[in-house]
Amino acid sequence: MRDETVVSVPARAAEYAETARATAPPPRVAEDHDPRRSERRAYAALDLGTNNCRLLIAEPAPYGFRVIDAFSRIVRLGEGLGSTDRLSDDAIDRTVDALAVCLGKMRSRGVVRSKSIATAACRLAVNGQAFVERVHREVGLDLEVVDRRTEAYLAVTGCAALADRNAESVVIFDIGGGSTEIVWLDGSAALARSADPTLRIRAWDSLPVGVVTLAERYGGADVTRPVFEGMVEEVADRLTKFALIAGAAAHAPNFHLLGTSGTVTTLAATHLRLPRYDRRRIDGLWMRDREVTDAIDGLLSTRLSDRAQNPCIGRDRADLVLAGCAILEAIRRAFPSERLRIADRGLREGLLMNMMREDGVWRRGVRPG
Repeated sequence: MRDETVVSVPARAAEYAETARATAPPPRVAEDHDPRRSERRAYAALDLGTNNCRLLIAEPAPYGFRVIDAFSRIVRLGEGLGSTDRLSDDAIDRTVDALAVCLGKMRSRGVVRSKSIATAACRLAVNGQAFVERVHREVGLDLEVVDRRTEAYLAVTGCAALADRNAESVVIFDIGGGSTEIVWLDGSAALARSADPTLRIRAWDSLPVGVVTLAERYGGADVTRPVFEGMVEEVADRLTKFALIAGAAAHAPNFHLLGTSGTVTTLAATHLRLPRYDRRRIDGLWMRDREVTDAIDGLLSTRLSDRAQNPCIGRDRADLVLAGCAILEAIRRAFPSERLRIADRGLREGLLMNMMREDGVWRRGVRPG
């Protein structure tokens, strides 16, 4: 049994178009703020995960933000971490190269404020701090290794706008490379009007399992159904404490699941049989329970080579996608729902919203510029 504690909190407490819509309504800000200045301010959010390095650069828009540049590269920073407790030299080199690209984009876009975070891999690795220091020394980026709670709250901030406003409970999850964040969100009407979605959090947990760690333990190339069930059972065991606290969520009116990760966006793309990934068709997509089951079954019946050739999966994710599906399946069994909403947004969007909210770039009812 793992030693982590589920935290319960009070209920009151190649991917974007330049015209991307706002991720959430803005809060009220000080009356003396000049909104015309904010229009010219570029913000950057960098999320370095166990598998991906992702950057988003945006500027404030009337009711959210407009993306002006983005970058994503699979670096597998946490490769082998589960067996060695260390970030490997090759993984570090790949990641440093990707981070240098990110810094170049920030400079070329004239970013005035940025936030760069690292998650599970750097939290767990014995040489995580040494890696952060090397990035500062060689690249010039200051990485902040965020704790489990911060990661869960950022995921909520980034995608809560996609929650059904008529749902009295929503379970939001973010399947990462080295951990999976899961949150029970209160959907009551009074709280739903809050500009800060974290005030609606009833309970949260961060499971120490992700697509990279799970695939390395069970194998990601030839995943038989018994192997798949073994992965599901391991995740279900780690999910037990949270399920005991948040189990009532699934019985609330209009309850649904809301997922953000490469796993769910890939699953949605294969469900739609897209010839190439299209964020505009994925972000906000509703999938019925039967459709999710069929999509997972379809992937389970494919060979590694077939998954690698699928333009919505590719070589870099071909050996990870079924591990992600196993995590999703464990969540679905713990919280049965007829509906799953797909979010192609998450930590970076949460970082951007928080920075802009702190800077007071919006005024309710007033459009910048």
